[in-house]
Amino acid sequence: MDLRPSAPTEELTPTPQPVAAAVLSGEVHATDAPRPLSVFDMFRVGIGPSSSHTVGPMRAGLAFTTELASLPTPSRLHIDLFGSLGATGRGHNTDRAVLLGLAGFSPESVSIDTVESLLPGVARSGHLPLPGAASVPFDLTTDIRFLPGTVLPYHVNALTISAWVEGSPGEAPALVRTYYSVGGGFVMAQVNDDTDNPQVEALASASEAVIPQKDAPFPFASSDALLAQCDASGLSVAQLVRANELSLRSEVELDAYLDQIANTMFDCVDAGVGTSGILPGGLDVPRRAGTLARKLAERARVGAPSGSLQWAATAHDPMRAMDWVNLFALAVNEENAAGHRIVTAPTNGAAGVIPAVLGYLVSYCPEAGASDSAFVPSPESPMAPFQLDPSDLRECAQARRRVVHDFVLAATAIGALIKTNASIAGAEVGCQGEVGSASAMAAAGLAQALGGTPQQVENAAEIAMEHSLGLTCDPVAGLVQIPCIERNAIAAVKAINAARMALWGDGRHTVSLDVAIETMRQTGIDMLSKYKETSAGGLAVNVVEC
Repeated sequence: MDLRPSAPTEELTPTPQPVAAAVLSGEVHATDAPRPLSVFDMFRVGIGPSSSHTVGPMRAGLAFTTELASLPTPSRLHIDLFGSLGATGRGHNTDRAVLLGLAGFSPESVSIDTVESLLPGVARSGHLPLPGAASVPFDLTTDIRFLPGTVLPYHVNALTISAWVEGSPGEAPALVRTYYSVGGGFVMAQVNDDTDNPQVEALASASEAVIPQKDAPFPFASSDALLAQCDASGLSVAQLVRANELSLRSEVELDAYLDQIANTMFDCVDAGVGTSGILPGGLDVPRRAGTLARKLAERARVGAPSGSLQWAATAHDPMRAMDWVNLFALAVNEENAAGHRIVTAPTNGAAGVIPAVLGYLVSYCPEAGASDSAFVPSPESPMAPFQLDPSDLRECAQARRRVVHDFVLAATAIGALIKTNASIAGAEVGCQGEVGSASAMAAAGLAQALGGTPQQVENAAEIAMEHSLGLTCDPVAGLVQIPCIERNAIAAVKAINAARMALWGDGRHTVSLDVAIETMRQTGIDMLSKYKETSAGGLAVNVVEC
C-alpha cells in the first residue's frame, strides 16, 4: 500500500480565499497551495477547554453576529449543536462559547471575567446581549439544542445558528448559517443551503484576511518536499519557515508574534501553578500543579523525607527534570480545563505539550542559556524568569529568545503537514490527531532548538507521531480533564525522548513522517466514532462519575 500523500485527482480552480482558508476548504489541494500554513495559523491565543468545541464555535458565533448587524435587531435566536458538539458540548462549554461569540467577543481577547459571567447573566436576565446596546430574549433551556445523534455530512462538529426578526414574512428565520469546527479553532462556513452536498468556505482569521497573499519562496506540502527544500537551500527547518513567514510580514511583526505565543505559554504555566482548588464540571478533579511545584522545590532544597523514593527530585535524581516537565504540562491543561487563556498548540486539548517541552528547553538546555543542570524552577512562578523580552540584550536572554523562536517555527512546519494531510481534530481522528500531533510538533521543535539537522528534526517528529498512532479521544463526562491532563504530560516526555533519540542518529530511518501522518489519517477513518470525542466509549463509559 502506498502511504504517501495523494495528489489531487482533478485540477482545482484557483480561489480568491486566503491560502489557509482555501486549503482547508478543499478549494486548493495542499500540494498545489502556494504556501504552507503559517505560524499565525497553527498557534493562536484562545480560551479553554477545546479548540474545536470552544474556540471554533465562538468564532462561528462572532461571524454570525457580524453578519446579523446588517439586519434589524432579532426577536429570537436558536442554536443547534450536532454530532460531537452535541455529544460533549456541555462538558466543553460549547453553548457558552457560541453565546460569547454572538455577544461580540473573540477568543483572543475576551476577559476571563466575561467568560465566567455570561451564562449566569443570561440565565438571570433571560436576554443575550448583542454587540452595541441591543439584546435578544434567550432561554438557555430551549434556544440551544444538543443533537448528538445528528451528524451532518461535511463534518462531525457542526452547528446551525438561526435568527428571526419581527415582521419578517412567514415563520422562516431571517438569517440561517451552518458552521463546521474542524479542529485547532479553524471554522468552515457553509455557503449553500444543501446540507447533503455542502459548499464551504473557511472563516479567515483577522490577520490572514488583511495580509496580501504571495507565493512562499519555499513551499512544501510533505515532509519529503520540506527536506528537499532544506537540502537545496542549505537552510534549517526553522530558517526555511522563517523565510516563508518573512515573505508576508516584517521581521519585527513575526518576532513579536513568536514572543507573544511563548510568553502566553509561560504565563499559562505560572497561572496554573499559582491556582489551587477543584476544576469545574462535576468530576471533582483537584488541581495538582501548585502542590507538586512546592513539593519538588522543597525536595531540591532540603532533600527527601524518610520513606520510599527518598532520592526522587533531589540533586541525586538524574531524571528530576522530568518531574518539572510533567508539572508544566499539568499546569497548562488545568488552566485549559478551567476555561482560561491558553495557546492552541495545535489544539486546546493538547495545549500543554509544547509549553512543557519549551519549559524543559529554557530550564535545562545550554542552547537556551541554561547554565546549571541542577537548576530548580521557582515553585511560585517557574516560567517568569524566561519571558522573552526583545529589550533584554544579555547574551543568555538573546540565546533563549533565538532558540525558542526556532522551536516554534520548526513545530509550525510539522503541524502544517499534519493539519493539511490528515487532521488535528479529536472528533475526526481521535487523540492521535491532538496529543499525537502536539508531541510530534514538540519533538521537532526541540530537535531544532538543540541543533538538529533537517533530517533529524523530521525523524524526531516521526518517532513521536508513530508512537501515538491509535490513541483514542474518550474524555470522561465530556470534560477535558480525564485522561486529557495527564495525557499531555506523558506526550511531552515522549516528545523529549523522541528528539533525543533522533539526535543520536544521523536522520536516516525506515518510516518517514509522511507515512506516519498518512497512517494516522487512515487509522482515524477506521476508528469507531465512540472513540472520537463523543464520550461514548473507552474511559468515558468505564469510569464511574462521582
